[in-house]
Amino acid sequence: MKTGQQFISLAVWLIVCFAAAGVGSLFTPGEWYVTLRKPAWTPPGYLFGPVWTLLYALMGTAAWLIWIRFGFADARTALTLFILQLILNAAWSWIFFGLHKPGVAFFELLLLWVAILATVIAFWQKRADAGALLLPYLAWVTFAAVLNYAIWRLNGGGR
Repeated sequence: MKTGQQFISLAVWLIVCFAAAGVGSLFTPGEWYVTLRKPAWTPPGYLFGPVWTLLYALMGTAAWLIWIRFGFADARTALTLFILQLILNAAWSWIFFGLHKPGVAFFELLLLWVAILATVIAFWQKRADAGALLLPYLAWVTFAAVLNYAIWRLNGGGR
């Protein structure tokens, strides 16, 4: 693949990732979230934008590394898992912030976590550097799942 094509394909993968971010951002915390009881260790709101920007950039780069070496035909499973986890990623915001369903969002987040782990493994088998780029995302979603669970429980969920 020529250098120009590589940069175009990187841009496409970044656009795909940030499109998922855009869908998720349609559902903002809002007044409902402000009224929820949250653990003391909840990160401040201003932290989420920069963290997610970095994570989406790493995700797009990881997918691009797979794409430029293998294309879709030779990395069908890995890239399909990647797209699946992006869909689940965007769906969480809709469920949690849009529908105000922290319990359902927690279980959806568990599905997302499994999808990310499967993607990490599939990417790692193709290119270790691509799999490694997804590890911060897996770590953040692990933290998010614990936080989501705590918020759900603090607000009467699971009883």
